[in-house]
Amino acid sequence: MRLDYMSDLSKKNIYDFSRETLKNLLITDGFKAFNAQQIFSWLYQKNEPNVESWTNISKNLRSYIQESFSFELPTVIWDGQSKDGTRKFLIKFSDSKTVETVLIPAKNRLTICISSQVGCAIGCTFCHTGTMGLTRHLRPSEVTGQYIVLSEWLKNIEPDSRITNIVYMGQGEPLHNFDNMKEATEIFLDDYGLGLGQRRITLSTSGMVPQIKKLNDFPPVNIAISLHAAHDDIRSELMPINKVYDLNRLLSAIKEIPLKAHRWVTFEYLLIKNLNDRIEDIDALVDLLPPKISKVNLIPFNEYPESNFKKPSHSHILWFHNELNKRGIITTIRTTKGTDILAACGQLKSEYEKLNLWN
Repeated sequence: MRLDYMSDLSKKNIYDFSRETLKNLLITDGFKAFNAQQIFSWLYQKNEPNVESWTNISKNLRSYIQESFSFELPTVIWDGQSKDGTRKFLIKFSDSKTVETVLIPAKNRLTICISSQVGCAIGCTFCHTGTMGLTRHLRPSEVTGQYIVLSEWLKNIEPDSRITNIVYMGQGEPLHNFDNMKEATEIFLDDYGLGLGQRRITLSTSGMVPQIKKLNDFPPVNIAISLHAAHDDIRSELMPINKVYDLNRLLSAIKEIPLKAHRWVTFEYLLIKNLNDRIEDIDALVDLLPPKISKVNLIPFNEYPESNFKKPSHSHILWFHNELNKRGIITTIRTTKGTDILAACGQLKSEYEKLNLWN
């Protein structure tokens, strides 16, 4: 099965290239290294894909770009708004495959929840996306494209709003698509690209140990681990990946993650009624997590159609939170948003594909 997709094999998508890889390609084809910076400035800072408008670039280079590259970006084919202000978008690619992308408003920030794959191969039993299986990886242009097209959408709908933060927590496992997500992240961070700060991007992974060990080669961003259980039997029930990379292997790999000063590893913990919300789970978490670098983000389970799991009561969630904090584990509770449009954590599934919104 081919997991990557290119719509026009005769042309490369210019949005697939980080500045470094574009520079190397230009040098190979006889152009100057600084031309990559010029191109990035036009594409990302000035948001001008019309090559004929690139006045500081030679006619020869403009012709080469037009002949060699496409400028294709994804398109928004549906959007819906939750009563809490969260917006979900169905994003269509050139092969008509789709993903869901979410804009999450909060005080002083607007976060985009980006998808990394069409579907997902991990098969977590609590996750709506996991019921889809994996169709293919997203290319860098399709990852950054979600940000670019929704930034443009905002200009027309909410001119005073702008996206401030990115979380790789949409459909897919980002580290399963390591190389493409690395290239996209370099574009997000590049001062001549989309210019976001390292602390404004968070990568969430289910625990692919070999790829976690490769994070030295990934741009420095915030790391979140989808933990969800502190006992191997429960985690294997929730996340089949734990049968291959159990808690011992996962935590050993996490200890090798290169963290800058004052950085944390966030452990995402989905609270499910009568499964992983017991006192023995609290005890196991305290024993398991590396001290000083660990922060737990509790996520009350978001129910969806066909789900067999239930959300604990609010009082029980608070009890679990308080017990961890009392034992020295910095713990927060994620505010659930977008549940009424299936836009919350674990609820994304490209549901609106079946509406056949395009011809």
